[in-house]
Amino acid sequence: MHLEDSKLEIGDPPVAIAHAPASPSARPTLWRSPRRSRLLIYAVTCAVTVLFSYIALSDINPGRVWHALRASDYLWLIPALGAFVLAVVTRAMRWRSLFAPGRRPPRGVVLNATTIGYFYNNILPARAGEAARVVVLTRRSATPPVEIVGTVVLERLYDVVTILVIFFAAQPWLPHVSWFGTAALVAIVLAGLIAAAATILAVYGDRPLRVLLSPLRRFSLFSVARLDRTVDELAHGLSGLRDVRIAGEAFLWTVAAWMLSALCAYLVSLSFHLDLSFACGVLATVAVGASMTLPSPPAAIGVFEGATLIALEAYDVPHSVALSYALVLHAVNFVPFILAGMWLLQYNVRHPYRQRSATTAENGETVQ
Repeated sequence: MHLEDSKLEIGDPPVAIAHAPASPSARPTLWRSPRRSRLLIYAVTCAVTVLFSYIALSDINPGRVWHALRASDYLWLIPALGAFVLAVVTRAMRWRSLFAPGRRPPRGVVLNATTIGYFYNNILPARAGEAARVVVLTRRSATPPVEIVGTVVLERLYDVVTILVIFFAAQPWLPHVSWFGTAALVAIVLAGLIAAAATILAVYGDRPLRVLLSPLRRFSLFSVARLDRTVDELAHGLSGLRDVRIAGEAFLWTVAAWMLSALCAYLVSLSFHLDLSFACGVLATVAVGASMTLPSPPAAIGVFEGATLIALEAYDVPHSVALSYALVLHAVNFVPFILAGMWLLQYNVRHPYRQRSATTAENGETVQ
């Protein structure tokens, strides 16, 4: 049986792909590179975890940590959890806004996939939840998987850009931090790359994507028609880089999401009577958000705490008190995802999605 006859599509389950014939000589080549990549990711993850854990646990007095946890006013966690939930919903709406108008999946489905993605990010290393939410949205909507992957890539780009924008905008209210120069350099380089990519796509359309994906023609799985469809789907997924209106809407959603996260961090600080301004919540959110761009262990254990302590060090908060604050803030960002993710997994099993040939757009029309 030829691969064309098997009608395999991009995004098919690994089980289906496993049935495709492969020559013995090609098998080692297919597996060698992914194995090396996984080993490299694991090595970087371990190094990042050790570094941030050292920052979090150095100069710590366990007695003071326990005392700070006992003396906290946990009623402040109620509004903090409210801000956290709103931030998650806002992030889901940001993801949906990155799809071209008329091709956007239903809001509930996007929120479902977003929550499950965060759930897997909290129980698996190296942000494996990104792949999980692509799978969920693919199965529960008619949106092509390649288009979904394009929006996920743009999401990470929007997050980094927005974090830097918020950081620089808040500078008048923030104390001096040693990593300001590094952040400025990253912002300049990133801005240049985004401007170049947007200009290329605006001038040449999908031709650059076609050139980048042209090597896939060497694989029999990718016929000319299938490659053309892949390019078209990826071009739709990158609409947030090509369309000014989509970019503006997504940017506003992203700013709102990060500011709600900053509000959550600030409300948690009130429970510890730290007498810090809202700007401290912004700085803590920026530090944690920047650290999440690195490969991290499940739930970013150690990385989250270390990044939070780096932020609070600028306010001369004692390490022991800062660690207790970081632990509670981490719990606020962890427990809701575990509970909601487990419930949604059960819900999705009980209510499997019925495949449709079209997806309902937000204006009530159908898109084939």
